[in-house]
Amino acid sequence: MTTALMFSGQGAQKVGMGKDLYENSEIARSHYDKADEILGWKLSELSFEGPQESLTETKVCQPALFVHGMAMFEILKSQGKLGDVSIAMGLSLGEVTALTAAGVFDFETGLKVVAERGRLMQEACEASKGSMAAVIGVERDVVASFCEEMDVQMANLNCPGQIVISGEKDKIVAAVAAGKEKGFRRVMELDVAGAYHSRLMEPARERFASYLESVSFQEPSYTIFTNTTGKEVSEPTAIREALVKQVVSSVLWEDCLVNAAAAGADLFWELGVGGVLKGQVKRTNKDWANASFETWADL
Repeated sequence: MTTALMFSGQGAQKVGMGKDLYENSEIARSHYDKADEILGWKLSELSFEGPQESLTETKVCQPALFVHGMAMFEILKSQGKLGDVSIAMGLSLGEVTALTAAGVFDFETGLKVVAERGRLMQEACEASKGSMAAVIGVERDVVASFCEEMDVQMANLNCPGQIVISGEKDKIVAAVAAGKEKGFRRVMELDVAGAYHSRLMEPARERFASYLESVSFQEPSYTIFTNTTGKEVSEPTAIREALVKQVVSSVLWEDCLVNAAAAGADLFWELGVGGVLKGQVKRTNKDWANASFETWADL
């Protein structure tokens, strides 16, 4: 078997995430305690106890999902269960988790990178008036033309028939109304803080690029598929460029899955919250073997 690891993106977070890992694993305790120390605020408390409103903030949920994913990764690794892993990838912020698991950064550096990413994206959200909408059951090329017509962008291409669009609030509201008029199977505005993976994130992209200039990148020990192209990326400079571009560009998650399978992945393991990625694997190809690891009971 060749296993591909998948790490969660923003939106998967929920109160209580990681609590049973912390209670049952010294490895998880070490990760959460170290994260609290590095960040200077209680990530563990917000992850385990909430409130949901605070955990959902971009600057909080991004590092929270990173620490959960890395704790689960290190636990599975210590149990000798990752011997068949040769591919790693993540949805949006999960790409930083995948890179850290692959040794591009150490845990402390990866945490700082994702915390800065989340902080800058939250600032960009607060400085603009953006929104997002889900478009269900519509072909990719049709959505691409529709976005051009409505002057919005495709933010996430998650799996067949599941695309998220992003842009200025008034344009997303207009797109939802127009999509319904066109007879799209389902189009609905999402409850989000801003227009992620769109031009409204340009201030965050610019400042994130400056921040990453001082961060050292290593060659990954796993094959990495990047959201920006859906293709493999391995050279440290190219990885840095992809992370910067990803802030404003479409997340080609379906392409990552398809290309991982083409590269030999025959088992997809989600190390994250809520089983979201596992569901997207099933919708992309029901024959691909998959599993999700969220809690201690899943181990």
